[in-house]
Amino acid sequence: MTEQTIKILIADDHPVVRKGIKALLSTEPGLEVVGEAADGEQAVAKARTLKPDVILMDLSMPRKDGVQAISEIRQEIPEVKILVLTSFAEDKRVIAAIEAGALGYLLKDSSPHELIQAVRTVYQGESSLHPTVAHKLIHRLQRSSGETQTEPLTARELKVLRLIAEGLSNHDIAKKLFISEPTVRTHVSNILRKLQLENRTQAALYALREGFASLEE
Repeated sequence: MTEQTIKILIADDHPVVRKGIKALLSTEPGLEVVGEAADGEQAVAKARTLKPDVILMDLSMPRKDGVQAISEIRQEIPEVKILVLTSFAEDKRVIAAIEAGALGYLLKDSSPHELIQAVRTVYQGESSLHPTVAHKLIHRLQRSSGETQTEPLTARELKVLRLIAEGLSNHDIAKKLFISEPTVRTHVSNILRKLQLENRTQAALYALREGFASLEE
């Protein structure tokens, strides 16, 4: 069975960065760069017309910054997966990007292997966070813990949440818990609804913040 090609849009205001990333990804089987955007406005417009599977999004761009672009794209095309690729690990930018709907957050000093792996990970709907970013997020979220009222999770939902935080896919969670993938998807949907979260990245961060999982595990 032929593996489906992942269509990628690169949004970065530096032409050299775009060309370098495109050259790297073009050598990888199953990955195809379908377009480039030099600013946030272009990113939104090209996401609309090209319908990519994954968008690599810089945060600091002219005309419209990455966070604004992420928010608009996610509202119009909720199925697209967005991986932030930036030089910044500032708490405010990280939180804003994740809240806007980014599934992953990678720093530009990451290795080529880490970038390729992150693209494949977010394409599958899983979260991908640079360790530095993850630690900053947890520290930030710990300070704001308890601000919202959430519905309690069942014992099975807690198990699923822990496995999400460990980075397991729905397929792997199903195998580990001896349940079907549709059942896992139902649990994940219930977890997100009860905790008032947008995606698996936020669920993983919640689990870390509340002590259900650890970055050292």
